[in-house]
Amino acid sequence: MTAPDTTAKRAPSDPHPAQRRILAVLTASQVLGGIGVATGVAISTLAASTLSGSEAIGGLAQTSAVAGAGVLAVPMARAAARRGRRAALAIGYGAATAGAVIATTATALGSWPLLMAGLFLAGGATAGGLAARYAATDLSAPGRTARDLSIVVWATTIGSVAGPNLADPADRIGRELGLAAWAGPYALAAIAFGLTLAGLAALLRPDPLHAADRPGKAGPTRPGGGWDVLRTVPLARLAVAAIVVSHTVMVSIMVMTPVHLDHGNAGLTVVGVVISLHIAGMYALSPLPGWLADRFGRIPVLLGGMALLAAAAALAAVSAPHHVTRLAIALVLLGLGWSFGLVGGSALLTDSVPAERRPAVQGLSDLLMNGGAAVGGLAAGAIVTTLSYGALATVAMALVFPMTVALVLTKRG
Repeated sequence: MTAPDTTAKRAPSDPHPAQRRILAVLTASQVLGGIGVATGVAISTLAASTLSGSEAIGGLAQTSAVAGAGVLAVPMARAAARRGRRAALAIGYGAATAGAVIATTATALGSWPLLMAGLFLAGGATAGGLAARYAATDLSAPGRTARDLSIVVWATTIGSVAGPNLADPADRIGRELGLAAWAGPYALAAIAFGLTLAGLAALLRPDPLHAADRPGKAGPTRPGGGWDVLRTVPLARLAVAAIVVSHTVMVSIMVMTPVHLDHGNAGLTVVGVVISLHIAGMYALSPLPGWLADRFGRIPVLLGGMALLAAAAALAAVSAPHHVTRLAIALVLLGLGWSFGLVGGSALLTDSVPAERRPAVQGLSDLLMNGGAAVGGLAAGAIVTTLSYGALATVAMALVFPMTVALVLTKRG
Protein backbone atom coordinates (compact mmCIF):
# COMPACT_ATOMS: atom_id res chain seq x y z
CA MET A 1 0.00 0.00 0.00
CA THR A 2 1.36 3.40 -0.97
CA ALA A 3 1.78 5.87 1.86
CA PRO A 4 -0.07 9.15 1.43
CA ASP A 5 1.97 12.06 0.16
CA THR A 6 2.42 14.43 3.07
CA THR A 7 4.63 16.88 1.19
CA ALA A 8 3.32 20.40 1.63
CA LYS A 9 1.88 21.86 -1.53
CA ARG A 10 2.19 25.56 -2.26
CA ALA A 11 -0.65 27.49 -3.80
CA PRO A 12 0.33 29.61 -6.81
CA SER A 13 -0.17 32.72 -4.67
CA ASP A 14 2.19 31.55 -1.92
CA PRO A 15 5.74 32.95 -1.77
CA HIS A 16 8.50 30.56 -2.76
CA PRO A 17 10.31 29.32 0.39
CA ALA A 18 13.63 30.53 -1.02
CA GLN A 19 12.41 34.04 -1.90
CA ARG A 20 13.25 35.63 1.44
CA ARG A 21 16.81 34.30 1.29
CA ILE A 22 17.20 35.37 -2.33
CA LEU A 23 16.05 38.90 -1.52
CA ALA A 24 18.42 39.07 1.48
CA VAL A 25 21.44 38.05 -0.62
CA LEU A 26 20.55 40.41 -3.46
CA THR A 27 19.98 43.22 -0.95
CA ALA A 28 23.44 42.73 0.58
CA SER A 29 25.04 42.64 -2.87
CA GLN A 30 23.41 45.95 -3.75
CA VAL A 31 24.87 47.58 -0.64
CA LEU A 32 28.44 46.53 -1.45
CA GLY A 33 28.14 47.06 -5.18
CA GLY A 34 26.54 50.44 -4.59
CA ILE A 35 29.58 51.60 -2.63
CA GLY A 36 31.85 50.79 -5.55
CA VAL A 37 29.63 52.32 -8.21
CA ALA A 38 28.86 55.51 -6.31
CA THR A 39 32.49 56.08 -5.32
CA GLY A 40 33.42 55.99 -9.00
CA VAL A 41 30.48 58.21 -10.00
CA ALA A 42 31.61 60.89 -7.56
CA ILE A 43 35.09 61.24 -9.03
CA SER A 44 35.20 59.84 -12.56
CA THR A 45 34.15 62.99 -14.40
CA LEU A 46 36.60 65.12 -12.44
CA ALA A 47 39.37 62.51 -12.67
CA ALA A 48 39.02 62.23 -16.44
CA SER A 49 38.86 66.02 -16.82
CA THR A 50 42.03 66.41 -14.74
CA LEU A 51 43.99 63.70 -16.53
CA SER A 52 42.96 64.88 -20.00
CA GLY A 53 42.65 68.64 -19.44
CA SER A 54 39.28 68.57 -21.23
CA GLU A 55 35.72 68.85 -19.88
CA ALA A 56 34.44 67.04 -22.98
CA ILE A 57 36.68 64.08 -22.10
CA GLY A 58 35.37 64.35 -18.54
CA GLY A 59 31.87 63.78 -19.87
CA LEU A 60 33.13 60.64 -21.60
CA ALA A 61 34.04 59.07 -18.25
CA GLN A 62 30.48 58.20 -17.30
CA THR A 63 29.67 57.47 -20.92
CA SER A 64 32.36 54.76 -20.90
CA ALA A 65 30.92 53.19 -17.75
CA VAL A 66 27.36 53.35 -19.09
CA ALA A 67 28.45 51.88 -22.44
CA GLY A 68 30.21 49.08 -20.61
CA ALA A 69 27.06 48.33 -18.64
CA GLY A 70 25.06 48.14 -21.85
CA VAL A 71 27.53 45.92 -23.71
CA LEU A 72 27.98 43.57 -20.76
CA ALA A 73 24.21 43.21 -20.43
CA VAL A 74 24.23 41.02 -23.57
CA PRO A 75 26.54 38.21 -22.36
CA MET A 76 24.92 38.49 -18.94
CA ALA A 77 21.47 37.88 -20.44
CA ARG A 78 22.78 34.88 -22.37
CA ALA A 79 24.43 33.49 -19.26
CA ALA A 80 21.19 33.94 -17.30
CA ALA A 81 19.17 32.07 -19.92
CA ARG A 82 21.64 29.19 -20.09
CA ARG A 83 23.14 28.95 -16.60
CA GLY A 84 21.03 31.10 -14.28
CA ARG A 85 21.21 34.45 -12.53
CA ARG A 86 24.32 33.62 -10.48
CA ALA A 87 26.44 33.11 -13.59
CA ALA A 88 25.15 36.34 -15.11
CA LEU A 89 25.94 38.39 -12.01
CA ALA A 90 29.42 36.83 -11.83
CA ILE A 91 30.18 38.18 -15.31
CA GLY A 92 29.11 41.69 -14.32
CA TYR A 93 30.95 41.95 -11.03
CA GLY A 94 34.00 40.08 -12.31
CA ALA A 95 34.39 42.63 -15.10
CA ALA A 96 33.80 45.48 -12.64
CA THR A 97 36.53 44.26 -10.30
CA ALA A 98 39.01 44.09 -13.15
CA GLY A 99 37.90 47.50 -14.39
CA ALA A 100 38.41 49.18 -11.03
CA VAL A 101 41.92 47.73 -10.82
CA ILE A 102 42.67 49.08 -14.30
CA ALA A 103 41.29 52.50 -13.33
CA THR A 104 43.55 52.54 -10.26
CA THR A 105 46.53 51.79 -12.50
CA ALA A 106 45.47 54.46 -14.98
CA THR A 107 45.62 57.19 -12.34
CA ALA A 108 49.19 56.16 -11.46
CA LEU A 109 50.18 56.32 -15.12
CA GLY A 110 48.25 59.53 -15.78
CA SER A 111 46.55 57.86 -18.74
CA TRP A 112 42.99 58.93 -19.45
CA PRO A 113 42.52 56.38 -22.30
CA LEU A 114 43.42 53.58 -19.87
CA LEU A 115 41.02 55.12 -17.34
CA MET A 116 38.26 54.96 -19.96
CA ALA A 117 38.99 51.28 -20.55
CA GLY A 118 38.81 50.59 -16.84
CA LEU A 119 35.56 52.50 -16.48
CA PHE A 120 34.09 50.55 -19.40
CA LEU A 121 34.67 47.28 -17.56
CA ALA A 122 33.59 48.82 -14.25
CA GLY A 123 30.20 49.34 -15.91
CA GLY A 124 29.69 45.65 -15.21
CA ALA A 125 28.75 46.60 -11.64
CA THR A 126 25.93 48.79 -12.93
CA ALA A 127 24.81 45.96 -15.21
CA GLY A 128 24.94 43.60 -12.24
CA GLY A 129 22.90 45.92 -10.05
CA LEU A 130 20.28 46.29 -12.76
CA ALA A 131 20.14 42.53 -13.39
CA ALA A 132 19.66 41.91 -9.68
CA ARG A 133 16.28 43.69 -9.78
CA TYR A 134 15.01 41.13 -12.26
CA ALA A 135 16.48 38.26 -10.24
CA ALA A 136 14.31 39.48 -7.37
CA THR A 137 11.16 38.82 -9.43
CA ASP A 138 11.88 35.24 -10.53
CA LEU A 139 10.25 33.79 -7.41
CA SER A 140 7.83 36.62 -6.63
CA ALA A 141 4.29 35.77 -5.61
CA PRO A 142 1.58 37.22 -7.89
CA GLY A 143 0.92 40.84 -7.05
CA ARG A 144 4.36 41.27 -5.44
CA THR A 145 6.56 41.68 -8.50
CA ALA A 146 7.04 45.46 -8.36
CA ARG A 147 7.52 45.49 -4.59
CA ASP A 148 10.13 42.71 -4.61
CA LEU A 149 11.91 44.45 -7.46
CA SER A 150 11.83 47.77 -5.61
CA ILE A 151 13.28 46.25 -2.42
CA VAL A 152 16.45 45.33 -4.29
CA VAL A 153 16.56 48.76 -5.94
CA TRP A 154 16.12 50.35 -2.50
CA ALA A 155 19.02 48.35 -1.06
CA THR A 156 21.41 50.29 -3.26
CA THR A 157 20.63 53.37 -1.14
CA ILE A 158 23.05 52.50 1.64
CA GLY A 159 26.12 51.93 -0.49
CA SER A 160 25.26 54.58 -3.03
CA VAL A 161 24.81 57.34 -0.46
CA ALA A 162 27.93 56.32 1.44
CA GLY A 163 30.05 55.90 -1.71
CA PRO A 164 30.43 59.53 -2.81
CA ASN A 165 31.23 60.58 0.76
CA LEU A 166 33.92 57.91 0.96
CA ALA A 167 35.66 59.26 -2.15
CA ASP A 168 37.45 62.11 -0.40
CA PRO A 169 38.68 60.03 2.60
CA ALA A 170 39.73 57.21 0.27
CA ASP A 171 41.65 59.69 -1.87
CA ARG A 172 43.44 61.11 1.18
CA ILE A 173 44.31 57.66 2.50
CA GLY A 174 45.51 56.61 -0.94
CA ARG A 175 47.82 59.61 -1.18
CA GLU A 176 49.18 58.92 2.32
CA LEU A 177 49.99 55.39 1.14
CA GLY A 178 51.83 56.78 -1.86
CA LEU A 179 49.10 56.24 -4.45
CA ALA A 180 48.36 58.76 -7.18
CA ALA A 181 45.51 61.25 -6.97
CA TRP A 182 42.13 59.53 -7.52
CA ALA A 183 43.66 56.05 -7.06
CA GLY A 184 42.28 55.54 -3.54
CA PRO A 185 38.59 55.70 -4.50
CA TYR A 186 39.11 53.29 -7.40
CA ALA A 187 40.99 50.87 -5.12
CA LEU A 188 38.05 51.01 -2.70
CA ALA A 189 35.68 50.27 -5.59
CA ALA A 190 37.78 47.24 -6.60
CA ILE A 191 37.53 45.85 -3.06
CA ALA A 192 33.76 46.43 -2.94
CA PHE A 193 33.19 44.75 -6.31
CA GLY A 194 35.38 41.79 -5.38
CA LEU A 195 33.49 41.21 -2.15
CA THR A 196 30.17 41.44 -4.01
CA LEU A 197 31.36 38.85 -6.54
CA ALA A 198 32.47 36.45 -3.80
CA GLY A 199 29.26 36.88 -1.81
CA LEU A 200 26.96 36.19 -4.75
CA ALA A 201 28.96 33.13 -5.81
CA ALA A 202 28.76 31.66 -2.33
CA LEU A 203 25.30 32.67 -1.16
CA LEU A 204 22.92 33.10 -4.11
CA ARG A 205 21.68 29.55 -3.74
CA PRO A 206 19.37 28.24 -5.00
CA ASP A 207 19.65 30.16 -8.23
CA PRO A 208 16.30 31.99 -8.54
CA LEU A 209 15.80 31.08 -12.21
CA HIS A 210 16.50 27.41 -11.52
CA ALA A 211 14.23 27.43 -8.47
CA ALA A 212 11.26 28.96 -10.31
CA ASP A 213 8.78 26.11 -10.57
CA ARG A 214 5.37 27.71 -10.53
CA PRO A 215 3.09 28.50 -13.45
CA GLY A 216 3.91 31.88 -14.90
CA LYS A 217 7.33 32.11 -13.31
CA ALA A 218 10.61 32.03 -15.15
CA GLY A 219 11.13 28.24 -15.24
CA PRO A 220 12.91 26.90 -18.32
CA THR A 221 14.41 29.68 -20.39
CA ARG A 222 15.47 30.13 -23.98
CA PRO A 223 18.31 32.34 -25.13
CA GLY A 224 17.46 34.89 -27.79
CA GLY A 225 14.11 36.28 -28.80
CA GLY A 226 14.33 39.73 -27.18
CA TRP A 227 13.89 41.67 -30.42
CA ASP A 228 11.01 39.41 -31.46
CA VAL A 229 9.22 40.21 -28.21
CA LEU A 230 9.64 43.96 -28.66
CA ARG A 231 8.33 43.73 -32.21
CA THR A 232 5.21 41.80 -31.22
CA VAL A 233 4.32 43.02 -27.69
CA PRO A 234 3.34 46.73 -27.59
CA LEU A 235 3.43 46.96 -23.79
CA ALA A 236 6.97 45.57 -23.78
CA ARG A 237 8.03 48.26 -26.25
CA LEU A 238 6.40 50.93 -24.11
CA ALA A 239 8.10 49.62 -20.97
CA VAL A 240 11.53 49.59 -22.59
CA ALA A 241 11.02 53.07 -24.06
CA ALA A 242 10.07 54.46 -20.64
CA ILE A 243 13.13 52.85 -19.03
CA VAL A 244 15.44 54.18 -21.74
CA VAL A 245 14.08 57.75 -21.51
CA SER A 246 14.25 57.76 -17.71
CA HIS A 247 17.83 56.51 -17.64
CA THR A 248 19.04 58.73 -20.48
CA VAL A 249 17.61 61.91 -18.96
CA MET A 250 18.97 61.05 -15.52
CA VAL A 251 22.49 60.20 -16.68
CA SER A 252 22.77 63.16 -19.06
CA ILE A 253 22.07 65.73 -16.35
CA MET A 254 23.80 63.89 -13.52
CA VAL A 255 27.18 63.38 -15.18
CA MET A 256 27.69 67.07 -15.94
CA THR A 257 26.43 68.43 -12.63
CA PRO A 258 29.82 67.96 -10.86
CA VAL A 259 31.49 69.96 -13.64
CA HIS A 260 28.78 72.65 -13.38
CA LEU A 261 29.32 72.85 -9.61
CA ASP A 262 33.07 73.02 -10.15
CA HIS A 263 32.53 76.20 -12.19
CA GLY A 264 31.08 77.67 -9.01
CA ASN A 265 34.21 76.60 -7.07
CA ALA A 266 32.41 73.84 -5.19
CA GLY A 267 34.83 71.43 -3.51
CA LEU A 268 34.84 67.63 -3.69
CA THR A 269 32.92 67.44 -0.40
CA VAL A 270 30.08 69.60 -1.75
CA VAL A 271 29.98 67.58 -4.97
CA GLY A 272 29.86 64.41 -2.90
CA VAL A 273 26.91 65.65 -0.85
CA VAL A 274 24.94 66.71 -3.93
CA ILE A 275 25.56 63.37 -5.65
CA SER A 276 24.65 61.53 -2.45
CA LEU A 277 21.33 63.37 -2.29
CA HIS A 278 20.72 62.52 -5.94
CA ILE A 279 21.42 58.84 -5.35
CA ALA A 280 19.20 58.89 -2.26
CA GLY A 281 16.44 60.20 -4.52
CA MET A 282 17.09 57.34 -6.92
CA TYR A 283 16.96 54.55 -4.36
CA ALA A 284 15.72 55.54 -0.90
CA LEU A 285 12.03 55.84 -1.83
CA SER A 286 11.97 53.08 -4.46
CA PRO A 287 9.56 50.93 -2.38
CA LEU A 288 6.99 53.71 -2.91
CA PRO A 289 6.78 53.32 -6.72
CA GLY A 290 6.91 49.55 -6.15
CA TRP A 291 3.87 49.66 -3.87
CA LEU A 292 2.08 52.14 -6.11
CA ALA A 293 2.75 50.04 -9.21
CA ASP A 294 1.28 46.92 -7.58
CA ARG A 295 -1.64 48.87 -6.13
CA PHE A 296 -2.62 51.26 -8.94
CA GLY A 297 -0.85 49.94 -12.02
CA ARG A 298 2.35 50.47 -13.96
CA ILE A 299 1.25 53.26 -16.30
CA PRO A 300 0.27 55.78 -13.57
CA VAL A 301 3.66 55.25 -11.91
CA LEU A 302 5.44 55.83 -15.21
CA LEU A 303 3.48 59.05 -15.75
CA GLY A 304 4.53 60.20 -12.30
CA GLY A 305 8.12 59.47 -13.21
CA MET A 306 7.93 61.58 -16.35
CA ALA A 307 6.48 64.51 -14.38
CA LEU A 308 9.32 64.31 -11.84
CA LEU A 309 11.97 64.17 -14.57
CA ALA A 310 10.48 67.20 -16.32
CA ALA A 311 10.41 69.17 -13.07
CA ALA A 312 14.02 68.26 -12.33
CA ALA A 313 15.23 69.31 -15.77
CA ALA A 314 13.32 72.59 -15.59
CA LEU A 315 14.87 73.46 -12.22
CA ALA A 316 18.37 72.48 -13.35
CA ALA A 317 18.00 74.63 -16.45
CA VAL A 318 17.63 77.80 -14.35
CA SER A 319 20.35 76.95 -11.78
CA ALA A 320 23.69 78.77 -11.87
CA PRO A 321 26.89 76.97 -10.75
CA HIS A 322 26.74 78.61 -7.31
CA HIS A 323 23.09 77.61 -6.73
CA VAL A 324 24.07 74.53 -4.76
CA THR A 325 20.76 74.13 -2.90
CA ARG A 326 18.72 74.51 -6.08
CA LEU A 327 20.89 72.01 -7.93
CA ALA A 328 20.63 69.58 -5.03
CA ILE A 329 16.81 69.77 -5.15
CA ALA A 330 16.87 69.29 -8.92
CA LEU A 331 19.03 66.20 -8.58
CA VAL A 332 16.81 64.71 -5.86
CA LEU A 333 13.81 65.14 -8.18
CA LEU A 334 15.87 63.67 -11.01
CA GLY A 335 16.61 60.62 -8.90
CA LEU A 336 12.97 60.19 -7.90
CA GLY A 337 11.85 60.39 -11.52
CA TRP A 338 14.41 57.76 -12.47
CA SER A 339 13.18 55.50 -9.66
CA PHE A 340 9.54 55.74 -10.76
CA GLY A 341 10.55 55.12 -14.37
CA LEU A 342 12.82 52.17 -13.62
CA VAL A 343 10.54 50.39 -11.16
CA GLY A 344 7.35 50.99 -13.12
CA GLY A 345 8.95 50.14 -16.46
CA SER A 346 10.73 47.03 -15.19
CA ALA A 347 7.54 45.71 -13.59
CA LEU A 348 5.55 46.39 -16.79
CA LEU A 349 8.20 44.63 -18.86
CA THR A 350 8.24 41.58 -16.59
CA ASP A 351 4.43 41.37 -16.66
CA SER A 352 4.13 41.70 -20.44
CA VAL A 353 6.84 39.25 -21.55
CA PRO A 354 6.42 35.46 -21.78
CA ALA A 355 8.26 33.73 -18.93
CA GLU A 356 10.69 31.81 -21.14
CA ARG A 357 11.75 35.01 -22.92
CA ARG A 358 12.30 37.18 -19.87
CA PRO A 359 16.10 36.85 -19.45
CA ALA A 360 16.67 37.76 -23.10
CA VAL A 361 14.33 40.74 -23.24
CA GLN A 362 15.44 41.98 -19.81
CA GLY A 363 19.05 41.94 -20.99
CA LEU A 364 18.04 43.72 -24.19
CA SER A 365 16.23 46.35 -22.14
CA ASP A 366 19.38 46.99 -20.09
CA LEU A 367 21.46 47.17 -23.26
CA LEU A 368 19.13 49.77 -24.76
CA MET A 369 18.83 51.84 -21.59
CA ASN A 370 22.58 51.99 -21.12
CA GLY A 371 23.12 52.59 -24.83
CA GLY A 372 20.75 55.54 -24.69
CA ALA A 373 22.47 56.87 -21.59
CA ALA A 374 25.89 56.48 -23.23
CA VAL A 375 24.74 58.60 -26.16
CA GLY A 376 23.19 61.05 -23.71
CA GLY A 377 26.38 61.29 -21.68
CA LEU A 378 28.43 61.85 -24.82
CA ALA A 379 26.05 64.54 -26.03
CA ALA A 380 25.95 66.09 -22.55
CA GLY A 381 29.67 66.85 -22.56
CA ALA A 382 29.47 68.37 -26.03
CA ILE A 383 26.38 70.48 -25.21
CA VAL A 384 27.88 71.87 -22.00
CA THR A 385 31.19 72.60 -23.75
CA THR A 386 29.63 74.37 -26.74
CA LEU A 387 26.48 75.83 -25.16
CA SER A 388 25.72 75.54 -21.44
CA TYR A 389 24.48 73.31 -18.63
CA GLY A 390 21.11 75.04 -18.90
CA ALA A 391 20.87 74.07 -22.56
CA LEU A 392 21.61 70.46 -21.62
CA ALA A 393 18.80 70.43 -19.07
CA THR A 394 16.41 71.95 -21.62
CA VAL A 395 17.23 69.25 -24.19
CA ALA A 396 16.75 66.57 -21.53
CA MET A 397 13.35 68.03 -20.63
CA ALA A 398 12.31 67.87 -24.27
CA LEU A 399 12.94 64.11 -24.31
CA VAL A 400 10.32 63.55 -21.62
CA PHE A 401 7.33 64.98 -23.48
CA PRO A 402 6.96 62.39 -26.31
CA MET A 403 7.19 59.59 -23.75
CA THR A 404 4.53 61.25 -21.64
CA VAL A 405 2.21 61.49 -24.65
CA ALA A 406 2.72 57.80 -25.46
CA LEU A 407 1.89 56.82 -21.86
CA VAL A 408 -1.23 58.98 -21.79
CA LEU A 409 -2.47 57.50 -25.06
CA THR A 410 -1.87 53.97 -23.75
CA LYS A 411 -3.73 54.70 -20.51
CA ARG A 412 -6.70 56.07 -22.45
CA GLY A 413 -6.66 53.24 -24.99
